[in-house]
Amino acid sequence: QVQLVESGGGLVQSGGSLRLSCAAPGFSLDYYAIGWFRQAPGKEREGVSGIGYSDGSTYYADSVKGRFTISRDNAKQMVYLQMNSLKPEDTAVYYCAANTMRSSVRSGPLILHEYNYWGQGTQVTVSS
Repeated sequence: QVQLVESGGGLVQSGGSLRLSCAAPGFSLDYYAIGWFRQAPGKEREGVSGIGYSDGSTYYADSVKGRFTISRDNAKQMVYLQMNSLKPEDTAVYYCAANTMRSSVRSGPLILHEYNYWGQGTQVTVSS
């Protein structure tokens, strides 16, 4: 069973920053698009950002454009989500996931069911 591992969550004040990391111990992320999703209490899981393997394709939800930056280090097999200017509404459990069917991300919203390997999530809490 492939398990991705997220880290870097925590409690931060409004306006602060966090950097989330995603790793896949024992599994290669090569050639796969990676997405970051989040789920707040009582809400559906939503796609926040995605990045292709090597084509430079990225996606950002409108709610995070200009504040979040996704990146990946293929040599280190890591994917990152830099989150700046955090708002209370960013509070959620954040998940990274691998799309083993695609090497690039679509220009539109991430499609949840295309992402088949998931992590257990990391909590991000933004206080006002």
